Amino acid sequence: MRSLNVALDERAYDIHIGRGLIDRGELFASVLKRKRAVVISNEVVAPLYAARVLAALDSVDVAHQLVVLPDGEAHKDWPTLNLIFDALLGARVERSTTLIALGGGVIGDMVGFAAATYQRGVPFIQVPTTLLSQVDSSVGGKTAINHPLGKNMIGAFHQPRLVLADIDTLDTLPERELKAGLAEVIKYGLIRDGEFFDWLEINMPRLLARDADALAFAIERSCRNKAEVVIEDETETGVRALLNLGHTFGHAIETGLGYGEWLHGEAVAAGTLMAAELSRRLGWLGDADIARIRGIHEAAGLALRGPRLGVDRYLELMSHDKKVEAGKLRLVLLRAIGDAVVWGEATQTDVASAIDQCCSDD
Repeated sequence: MRSLNVALDERAYDIHIGRGLIDRGELFASVLKRKRAVVISNEVVAPLYAARVLAALDSVDVAHQLVVLPDGEAHKDWPTLNLIFDALLGARVERSTTLIALGGGVIGDMVGFAAATYQRGVPFIQVPTTLLSQVDSSVGGKTAINHPLGKNMIGAFHQPRLVLADIDTLDTLPERELKAGLAEVIKYGLIRDGEFFDWLEINMPRLLARDADALAFAIERSCRNKAEVVIEDETETGVRALLNLGHTFGHAIETGLGYGEWLHGEAVAAGTLMAAELSRRLGWLGDADIARIRGIHEAAGLALRGPRLGVDRYLELMSHDKKVEAGKLRLVLLRAIGDAVVWGEATQTDVASAIDQCCSDD
């Protein structure tokens, strides 16, 4: 088991990465305020792993119940969130009860938001079961639901008590979702860890083959990068915004197509290529850099071009981004591979040209 700590004073917590972690009741019990927990999952993940989590809780005498939600980004909304509140209120769950999020990024975000708001805040544990959630969304305390006008626009910062990234759960992950998770892994190399980017170029075949050692290394390195940024800027007032490379473009894709049409990582990959192209137009990246960025996304089996929503539609959707400040769109761009910057001085013409250049002709 590999472990690291997100050092946020009284909100500090551990991230454990390894195999068979969901069976270890003592890991769950180590952070519980009292021996009661509510496991919240979805209709895809629950049949695979809920029984093992419940058995782990039984082994340490933790009382529990299971709540199963519909699966998919299309259900990351108020009605589904209310299903969690209905279950908690119906069972008279108290503030000392811990919620356990068992699933991918949608479950983690929704359970985290429920934990942040139920009785003004209860503890929760993240048990991410997708590569994307293990390397990104389970760490850092961002919780949210979607709105028809924008992704993740309604939420709260609420740190988990523990993150258990069990690599065994990736064995049942569909190939498409594995590749989507790699987009967030690549992101860390691009924004702040050029050495990791070099490693990914060499080891992408091992990751696609689900080599356990390669996955463990990539997950730990990604989590360490994210933890360092979160420690420096927990509520995204500065450097944490760099973690959103490709996301402003990508969220426009997800919202514009309808949530769930493209996976989050697929949209981020296409958005990252748009951000790279804009960075080239600003004179920061050269053709060789663009070739490397395209090459690693292609090696991971990710989208190299976004859908043709229309440039005006992209710009309209991007105007709802959380990084808009005083009416000005601020984008995460690349001065070099391994060196990102939040930039608000790109002209609308350059942004529009980068989007058009990187969109499909289909």
